[in-house]
Amino acid sequence: MKLYRLLTEEDTAAFCHKVTQALNKGWALHGGPQYAHDPVTGTMRCAQAVTKEVSGDYTPDIKLGEQ
Repeated sequence: MKLYRLLTEEDTAAFCHKVTQALNKGWALHGGPQYAHDPVTGTMRCAQAVTKEVSGDYTPDIKLGEQ
């Protein structure tokens, strides 16, 4: 089964660490990063999609961050 996550964070080192941690857990980048301005907080937000192949069947109660 293929799992999908969308990692988001403010445009800081925390975003890079979040993506790096996912890559080191076996997740793969899916497309390029996206950036958007959050007018409420006045900050830039980042997003990166990642996917991972795992065994088993999909159920909505899978904890994607723990994979």
